Amino acid sequence: MAETELPQIYLITPPEIELSRFPDQLGKVLDSTDIACVRLALATRDEDRISRAADALRETCHARDVALVISEHIMLSERLGLDGVHLTDGARSVRKTRKELGDDAIVGAFCGASSHDGMTAGELGCDYIAFGPVGSTPLGDGTVAEADLFEWWSQMIEVPVVAEGALDIDIIRKLSPFTDFFGIGEEIWRAEDPAARLAGLRAAF
Repeated sequence: MAETELPQIYLITPPEIELSRFPDQLGKVLDSTDIACVRLALATRDEDRISRAADALRETCHARDVALVISEHIMLSERLGLDGVHLTDGARSVRKTRKELGDDAIVGAFCGASSHDGMTAGELGCDYIAFGPVGSTPLGDGTVAEADLFEWWSQMIEVPVVAEGALDIDIIRKLSPFTDFFGIGEEIWRAEDPAARLAGLRAAF
């Protein structure tokens, strides 16, 4: 593959972050390689905690010209000056979200392993579709987004696609020819040196 065709990195935050530490850690990772986008994906539903995290990470990302989107919280995305939202319910809220946030916002949708959901979300105006998990994990219902879904999508559909969830070196090698982005999160944040871990994964692109 030509250099220009290599997948890009779409970074996903851990579900819990320590605000005294994580923005610096994120900054080091952003400085270590090209990152296309960062997703704030906290498990908490506490508006104050989400807002404070978003403020800190927006500063870190925007200082480096990296877009920051937030999982699910459409209203907070706009209020906090973020670049868009990542929807987790397939195609269901795409139309409403696009209408609320306008044409300039990034709107992405996680569609599990459903090509039908992905196509519908794309037709409704999504900027990217995420499929996953791509590796086996005890979380969720056991459904895995297989390589042939990405292969089919890359041949038939124009909307950029993200491969995420339980990534490893072998899966990355297998999916690299067929995906536009790798959604990388817990795979690096559990490591002692996330930037070094990311470099190891990126070598398999």
